[in-house]
Amino acid sequence: MLIRIINPTITEKWESEKQKNYQLAANPGVKISVVSLENGTVSIESYRDLALTIPGICDKVLEAKLEGVDGVIIDNMLDVGVPVARELMHIPVIGPGEASMRLAATLGHRFSILTTIESLIPMVEKQVDKCALSSKLASVRALGIPVLALRDDPQVTLKTIIDVSEKAVERDGAHVIIPGCTSLGGMAPKIQAGLKERGYQIIVIDPLSAVMQIMDILVSLGLSHSKLTYPLPDAKDYNWPGLSLFES
Repeated sequence: MLIRIINPTITEKWESEKQKNYQLAANPGVKISVVSLENGTVSIESYRDLALTIPGICDKVLEAKLEGVDGVIIDNMLDVGVPVARELMHIPVIGPGEASMRLAATLGHRFSILTTIESLIPMVEKQVDKCALSSKLASVRALGIPVLALRDDPQVTLKTIIDVSEKAVERDGAHVIIPGCTSLGGMAPKIQAGLKERGYQIIVIDPLSAVMQIMDILVSLGLSHSKLTYPLPDAKDYNWPGLSLFES
């Protein structure tokens, strides 16, 4: 099984770490390949950033199709580009945001998402609503650390996440915690252990593990998104520098 991870930014230095973390989250026999965009932004923290990713995601999805991968994961908790990618592909295309939330909704009464900065909170809340999971949302809380700074001091980041998680549990009634950035992949066990030391028996979901396991199930069962929901767009005249957007 070959799974393509699309990093929807131009920050290529993340590729090796994402390759390692996704491979650790995968089952035996699954091969992971990671690609970044040639054009776009260094991180995604606004609607402007989201818009700038779409052309590059289209190209990377079409490249994945030509290379015969079995599934595509778009590596962003806002699941940027997933709908358009599903229109262009017949194989499964999923993102870690919805995958994590749906898993969280089955494991506890309500969940909290920890995003990076305050301005992202409305965007995350809107995504939760789009997934029809608002009734299961306890809160969206910000760490106050931009994406590009999350790995500057891992110990400070971990302590901040545990502190904010404790507030989500005590003040918001969260029963499940979702670290809301894929750059925090692999940290869930440390977060859960830190909360346990403070007396909280609470589940922390690793988004990379959640999306990888769901992808494994989809590919193994031969399932993908409905083409009635995501039909291939009709061909029309267009100006586009990349691969054809209308090949079946």
